[in-house]
Amino acid sequence: MQALLDVILPVFLVIGFGYFSVMRGWFSESGVDGLMRFTQNFAIPCLLFRAISTLDLGATFNFPLLIAFYSGATIGFIAGTCGARFIFKRSWPDAIAIGFICLFSNSVLLGLAITERAFGEGALPGNYAIIALHAPYCYMLGVTAMEIAKSGDAGARDTAKLVLRAMFRNALVIGIALGFVVNMSGLPLPNVLTDAIDMMIRAAIPAALFGLGGVLVRYRPEGDLRIIFMVCAISLILHPAITFAAASLMDLDKAAFRSATLTATMAPGINTFLFANMYGTARRVAASSVLIGTALSVISVWLWLFVLP
Repeated sequence: MQALLDVILPVFLVIGFGYFSVMRGWFSESGVDGLMRFTQNFAIPCLLFRAISTLDLGATFNFPLLIAFYSGATIGFIAGTCGARFIFKRSWPDAIAIGFICLFSNSVLLGLAITERAFGEGALPGNYAIIALHAPYCYMLGVTAMEIAKSGDAGARDTAKLVLRAMFRNALVIGIALGFVVNMSGLPLPNVLTDAIDMMIRAAIPAALFGLGGVLVRYRPEGDLRIIFMVCAISLILHPAITFAAASLMDLDKAAFRSATLTATMAPGINTFLFANMYGTARRVAASSVLIGTALSVISVWLWLFVLP
């Protein structure tokens, strides 16, 4: 119970403040859009840039950590896609979009905030290693599968272009890439620049959590509830269970074990709705899964915290 009070509820209270502020009209929807643009396009990319630029890459990017997390994510994508297609008889584009919802955890807004509150800032390097590959890997898998489903192998060149466009137009990916450039080149940054970036970083997570709550007001739960609960079960139970098992088998150190499993426990992120909207398919499932999954993750994260070493 103490973990629920000390670690999880403060994060979800900030989300709740955003939700009820917009729902009651105390904060406008246009204000939420501006806040989310600030956090997603500026503040959080600064956070990721600063983190990646100062990481010990050799110590942080270990293959067992990444295999543990992404094996769970990939199996979640396959399970979601096959479940939507063969159990619920959805079209292949719908099924792939639903698989993408199961694939893309909210690794930044929720994952970083909860891991830091649970285990301290020193536990975050493993999270950053996962985040560095998260958008590139998920978009590569999702866009490639969707384009093959829609056009067959004939569109391979166009598919590659779409994958690259989806990845490198993403401000988070740009921030991560610039962080790698600075880290590997050893380029010194002037103090005035790092001080300005650090000011942006301090606003990133609380502002993003408040904005996430405001955005969730739009995602009304409606229809397709059986599919939505399948998505939530895959995202909140199957993905972390596979990651936990893989991390145990590979004997990950405690910090990496925590980062991989706790990040896998996160609800679907808003990028899942953006992906569904980009292809005009399964948008209602994506929107409702983000809302319901975020609410249910209060309980699932609490339970997983009891299991973690």
